Amino acid sequence: KEIRKKDIKNNEKRAIYISYIELFEYIKNKDINISKNNIDKMIKNIKKTNFNMIILQVRCFSDAIYPSKYYPWSKVVSSVEGKSPGYDILDYFIKSAHKNNIELHAWINPYRVRNNTNEDDLSDKNKAKEWLNTNKVKATENGIYYNPANDEVMMLILNGVEELVNNYDIDGIHIDDYFYMSNDIDIDNYNEYHKTHNITHSQYRLMVVNRLIEEIHKITKKNKILFGIAPEGNIENNYNKNYADIYKWGSSNKYVDYLMPQLYYGFYNEVKPYYKTLKEWDELVKNSNVEILPALSLYKSGSKDIFAKSGENEWIDNDDILMRQIISARRLDSYGGFSIFRYDSVFRDVNVNPTMANEVKNIKKIIKDNKI
Repeated sequence: KEIRKKDIKNNEKRAIYISYIELFEYIKNKDINISKNNIDKMIKNIKKTNFNMIILQVRCFSDAIYPSKYYPWSKVVSSVEGKSPGYDILDYFIKSAHKNNIELHAWINPYRVRNNTNEDDLSDKNKAKEWLNTNKVKATENGIYYNPANDEVMMLILNGVEELVNNYDIDGIHIDDYFYMSNDIDIDNYNEYHKTHNITHSQYRLMVVNRLIEEIHKITKKNKILFGIAPEGNIENNYNKNYADIYKWGSSNKYVDYLMPQLYYGFYNEVKPYYKTLKEWDELVKNSNVEILPALSLYKSGSKDIFAKSGENEWIDNDDILMRQIISARRLDSYGGFSIFRYDSVFRDVNVNPTMANEVKNIKKIIKDNKI
């Protein structure tokens, strides 16, 4: 037990997400100096609270918050897609984070082009616009997405990863749970493959995603940085709905360095109770080189969770849930740290949510000055 505590104290990753929502708030259309000052304030807040890792969303919608050969400037940092905000936001974030001994992992959404069906604001520099109405890009009721099974799409994504690791002093690449978002986006690819290979469509999709994950991992290993994925917390959905082969990823050293399951559940969630689900994730990790860093949902604090059924009021009645979740996670064999979604929940929303404010105070108790 004492050895385990020492390991946690020295090595625990305490991550916080900075999403495109924060970029909208603190960067978009701001004067350059104001924008940079906002970043500095964010880093200062993160350091003061003793987080040591930032997961920064650098590609939200087939775009970039840095100058890229492959993707246009993101509309989340400028007035329109393709327009420069006037400076390299990623570079500034990295330098500010590293000055404060904070890791920065570049978070990309590899397949998402839009979370709506509006094609009008796509820049001419966006490959998705060029590929609209082809086998490479599909508009669905959920948005516009790249076809994971298309080889040119895969090369675009890998080129974008190579560009990031070659041009920036990032500490890792991070992707979340957006994989297959359409039931028929790859039907032609599968039918062609199935002519000579006797596998189901589900098996094909698992193979397609695994191929991308393995290639990204090769790039990150070559550059001696980490690669992590934040799959959906529901284990069954990953395998049967999202085609994220979490069992394989947790059992091999060929795919990821860490898994960050989105365990956005309370202890009394009737469908997916937190600790039981956490243990299931720990048990699926068979490779000692893969760590579990649960992602936790501070944003639920003070709110009713209708999907928890009989546990729907847990986040209203309690203000120490995340503290207890972190303590519980530290008992895992595969534990490597935790993350909190997201920055504004910790440093802004607490101003209007007393329960959330108390949650943050309790989190600080166990991470300030590396207290275990």
